[in-house]
Amino acid sequence: MLRLITCGSVDDGKSTLIGRLLYDSQSVLEDQLLAAGRASVRRNAEGIDLSLLTDGLRAEREQGITIDVAYRYFATPRRKFILADTPGHEQYTRNMATAASTAELALLLIDARHGLRPQTRRHARIAALLGVRTLVVVVNKMDLVGWDESVFRGIERDFTALAATLPPMTLHFIPISAFDGANVVRQSEEMPWYDGAPLLALLETIDVSRDDVAAPFFFPVQRVLRPDQDFRGYAGQIAAGVVRPGDRVTVLPGGRTTCVARISTYDGELDLAHAPMSVTLTLEDELDVSRGDALCAADDAPVAAQHLAATLIWFSSTPLRSDRSYIVKHTTRTTRASVRHDGAVAMNDIVQVELETFRPLVVRPYGESRAAGSFILIDPVTNETVAAGLVDSVLEERREQAGRIIAARNEDEALELHRAWLAEGARVVVLNDAPQDVVDGLLAMQFVVVTAPCCR
Repeated sequence: MLRLITCGSVDDGKSTLIGRLLYDSQSVLEDQLLAAGRASVRRNAEGIDLSLLTDGLRAEREQGITIDVAYRYFATPRRKFILADTPGHEQYTRNMATAASTAELALLLIDARHGLRPQTRRHARIAALLGVRTLVVVVNKMDLVGWDESVFRGIERDFTALAATLPPMTLHFIPISAFDGANVVRQSEEMPWYDGAPLLALLETIDVSRDDVAAPFFFPVQRVLRPDQDFRGYAGQIAAGVVRPGDRVTVLPGGRTTCVARISTYDGELDLAHAPMSVTLTLEDELDVSRGDALCAADDAPVAAQHLAATLIWFSSTPLRSDRSYIVKHTTRTTRASVRHDGAVAMNDIVQVELETFRPLVVRPYGESRAAGSFILIDPVTNETVAAGLVDSVLEERREQAGRIIAARNEDEALELHRAWLAEGARVVVLNDAPQDVVDGLLAMQFVVVTAPCCR
């Protein structure tokens, strides 16, 4: 199975390429082909507009653009594919980033007439940041430049120079015409100077293996199952590694170590489970484990931390504000956080920030683990997902500083104190009507917590 995306600037031919792959590999159902044919007639297209096989929203067909991510599943005798067609418009960059976060390979399309455009560069950078390590640069619309080899070689040189500024990737270059199928499934007769394989043949044979099974065991707890007094299990999906009964695991962020007693599934118990299986684990010891905690390999556990260096891909039209808090969703844990960054951050910006979370997150750098190194930021007022985040490193934990004593009576006040602490350092007195989770969160952040009468 190969998971891949198409990306690149608007109108570079991503949807048409996918339609050509589906059509020429005979992976289109008859009713889909008839529907695309009828829509093509309404658009006065010559023949069937293959882009309509993926652009399914009415707005997409009316405007001739891709808005949502369209997933298509097809297979050849050699391989199965999950292919995501992503939007090229700058306004929908967040949709491209979402699809890239699970992709193993990216097809980056470039219009031979225009070369590298700003969105081409942005998509290449996002794909590299999100861990896509194999990039096939597809120079499309070669028929519109007279099948000119010098045009292709010029784009090849330009992109190679761009790739030198990005995280390491394996690059492949291929000239095609998605409109008439040259070098897509069949070898092109129009470009005898290109001696490589057609695109589909390359996709069938390319090696993009990601060995999550060989990584250290990592299991974010999704739910605690307690059907009766004799059973307590922890359900979730194995994000990385392998687990067996008897394996020693550490519960983070608590830090207690125990052994796995049983691995349960709907079909019965297992002697071994691996990523990305969904299972229920029981432990030999009675420990306090809840949703948001993680079971990790005892000999190679991640770090539970609250002060992180991270990269943000900003999705929202509302700029980042360092004077307010955001909700962080990381694996199965949700908490509050403040974000520190110098300068303005607008939609589609990619920036380095410092993140200070209200409760500890169990993390690894994103380059080591996609699951443990990724998160999203949510605006607590609008509930909008404003950014995707990648953990770069764990920063030295802040220590309690001497300072003025401040009182907090609820979570909102505690978050204001959090920001004050970041700015100048402060010890906190939590009054007796504060929620227990606020008290626990402040303790985890090394505040001095004292219950006191309700007074200022």
